Amino acid sequence: MLDPDVQGKLERLRGFVRGLPGALVAFSGGADSALVLAVAALELRERAVALTVSSPSLPPRELDAARAFAAAQGVRHLVVEGRELEDPRYAANPADRCYYCKAELYALCERAARELSLGAIVDGFNADDRRDVRPGQRAAQERGVVSPLALAGLSKEEVRACSRALGLSTWDKPQAACLSSRLPTGTPVTVERLAAVGGAEEELAELGFRRFRVRHHGEVARIELGADELGRLADAALRERLVEAIKRRGFRFVAVDLEPFESGRFARLVAQRV
Repeated sequence: MLDPDVQGKLERLRGFVRGLPGALVAFSGGADSALVLAVAALELRERAVALTVSSPSLPPRELDAARAFAAAQGVRHLVVEGRELEDPRYAANPADRCYYCKAELYALCERAARELSLGAIVDGFNADDRRDVRPGQRAAQERGVVSPLALAGLSKEEVRACSRALGLSTWDKPQAACLSSRLPTGTPVTVERLAAVGGAEEELAELGFRRFRVRHHGEVARIELGADELGRLADAALRERLVEAIKRRGFRFVAVDLEPFESGRFARLVAQRV
């Protein structure tokens, strides 16, 4: 049972989406865009279409999950190849790298929305995201992308509550981000580096970890784990398996960050230096 205030926000979200002539949902597969897609499917039916960009910066498990979720909602799902690594501005990995990625994403969305005669492009930007450093949001504003969650005033936790009330499998899905975010600002983004961190994170998932990041520091893989999962490393056998698995992915050294993983912490540290 939703809190009445949250229920009211969900109804505002549904009403707003219902008023759109059609929606191309920029769908990453995360909890936020999943809620937008589910509501669009409910309110717009065949006038709702999902678009996901596939590229080396997207973990394969995320693309698989996005496909499965879109299929469960019964919506058409476009998977388009992204070429952000071919943009030298993106590959140089500046502090505003996300702007160039999102600019390409929304250009692809614009093209698809025009071809399908859909009236709006919508994303999963929520009310809490306004507090974070989000260079990609500038690209959304330039392209006229609509953010229904933010317009309805839904925070991240409220998105999860609404998703749970609607029976969505993504209600407790850990936050994700593109693999390029694992590289320190200024470290060039390459297919090889993305494959290394992506593979290392696959190993963590195989070992049963849920909230994590693997940061690329040359020969060193720095692992961030959720506060409730750090204690698992007291198991010597698990540590040995973890180290062996990460080294298989091309790293020589494995370090664990003693600060628990917190979504957005890395980006905020970068912003403080700019």
